[in-house]
Amino acid sequence: MARDDRFYAFIIAHTPNPSSRIRRFCVQKRALQVSAFVAALLLCGSLYGFYGLAQQAAHLQTEAENQHLRAENDHQRRELSELNSRVEAVEDTSRKLAEKSGLIEKAALPGRGGPALPLDADSFAALENKMQNLERSMSAHESVLRKRGYTPTVWPVVGKLESGFGGRGNPFGGGSYEFHSGQDIDAAWGDPVIAGASGTVTFVGWQNGYGQLVVIDHGGGLTSRYGHLSHIDVAQGQIVARSQFIGRVGSTGRSTGPHLHYEVRFNDEPVNPLQYLLTTQ
Repeated sequence: MARDDRFYAFIIAHTPNPSSRIRRFCVQKRALQVSAFVAALLLCGSLYGFYGLAQQAAHLQTEAENQHLRAENDHQRRELSELNSRVEAVEDTSRKLAEKSGLIEKAALPGRGGPALPLDADSFAALENKMQNLERSMSAHESVLRKRGYTPTVWPVVGKLESGFGGRGNPFGGGSYEFHSGQDIDAAWGDPVIAGASGTVTFVGWQNGYGQLVVIDHGGGLTSRYGHLSHIDVAQGQIVARSQFIGRVGSTGRSTGPHLHYEVRFNDEPVNPLQYLLTTQ
């Protein structure tokens, strides 16, 4: 006897008509399987389509965020460019202040470089605020110096530049790192030391780290310091002229050997003295 592969569904019509009949519908099992397979395919296709749409939406969101970040980066680059322009303007003012004596045509600044560290919003705002304060201070400084014309542009001693302004390793060893507030100039014991500019001697004597020290106030917030001296030839309160002899090179205080520690301060904050010194000794 042949196997019946049909799937039977019976539906009984409910009606008061006594002539109602039972109607039978026949569906092939093969057709049912194909229909189920097609339905499964459609379901999988729909799910894949939804997944693709979700991925596309995530991609669009990521792209929008990237565009926003690129816009912020462009804005920050523009701000940094403007800040750099202002820094150059301040440096130009600094060079002009170093030329106030009329003895030079151009004051050269040392090369610049080093690693580039990223700036976040807080540090950028702090740098911007510091730059504004510096601009105001430099403006006031230049106004005073126009009247007085005193800037420490003369080399205080003839010698070789050693440890410069900024970070350095501990010269006494140990592997530690320290901030150096001035410029060391290597010279022989007893070499003459002269004043970098006219001014008033405000300190003479011993100070920790400096040894025998002379401090000269040049006006407008500018002071210069001459440390590790073996001999001092000026007195506190004395008015000195540019290039006047004030003492001799030594190795007093925190020193590894004969040299001059030369320091320039603006409003009692150490600054790089090389931006004021003449290009040649």
